[in-house]
Amino acid sequence: MGRVIAVANQKGGVGKTTTAVNLAAALALDGHSVLLVDLDPQGSATTGLGVHARDLESTVYEALLAQRPAREMTTRTPVENLDLVPATRDLVGAEIELVNLPGREHRLHEALASVRGSYDFILIDCPPSLSLLTVNALRAADSVLIPLQCEYYALEGLTALLDTIGRVRDSLNSRLALEGLVLTMYDSRNSLARQVQNEVRTHFRDQVFRAVVPRNVRVSESPSHGVPVVLYDPSSRGAAAYRALAREIAPPVRVEAQRAAAAWAEHSPVIERKPEGEDAEGVG
Repeated sequence: MGRVIAVANQKGGVGKTTTAVNLAAALALDGHSVLLVDLDPQGSATTGLGVHARDLESTVYEALLAQRPAREMTTRTPVENLDLVPATRDLVGAEIELVNLPGREHRLHEALASVRGSYDFILIDCPPSLSLLTVNALRAADSVLIPLQCEYYALEGLTALLDTIGRVRDSLNSRLALEGLVLTMYDSRNSLARQVQNEVRTHFRDQVFRAVVPRNVRVSESPSHGVPVVLYDPSSRGAAAYRALAREIAPPVRVEAQRAAAAWAEHSPVIERKPEGEDAEGVG
């Protein structure tokens, strides 16, 4: 059975979607079969992988509302070993429509039952809220990975998210565990960022991943090209951080980053890249 990881944080702009997309891609490049489920009505994970709404016949909306199995809306992505259950803005109305439906918290769990045996990992990109969609993701997941921006306000919402995880564990999903916290948008020049990192590591200890995602212009550029940063610029610091994060979660089956990146570059238009620096952050 595939391992299901929900990537969640109710605070927007912390690098949640960026983490979901690039962790999924990094795991795939290491030879694991991966399915990314876009459960965010913004659909950023979908467009960030080069999949466009006009090309879709069905999305995760049908899985939730029509109770269709996820295998019916799975689509290929440009990344070898990585498939996607896409989302469009139609998902905005799903929460209201779900409220009066029976088993509303279990819809995603039931939809994923048809594909759990087909993938090593299933990652769910949650919306930036503690909503019914997020509860569906936590019900379906084995564990929760929390991207945490290295800023003071990012810590404030962490207690509420951990409380929600505990409530879901008590009432809906007793096996739900904390996969860990990953620090994002880290700027070593910023004393507050260093302080936040120290506080988080002191309090959560081994539950914080060693890999830290820096502020990195490549991470910001890659979504506009519909490509994860691990393919857009495999040598960048952002790509290296997500490759390291993937290997903390699972050892590689085989390493294919260079071959995959070369293949993508060969068939892509020429991209003029800015000089790499620490003045840009990943998208949320």
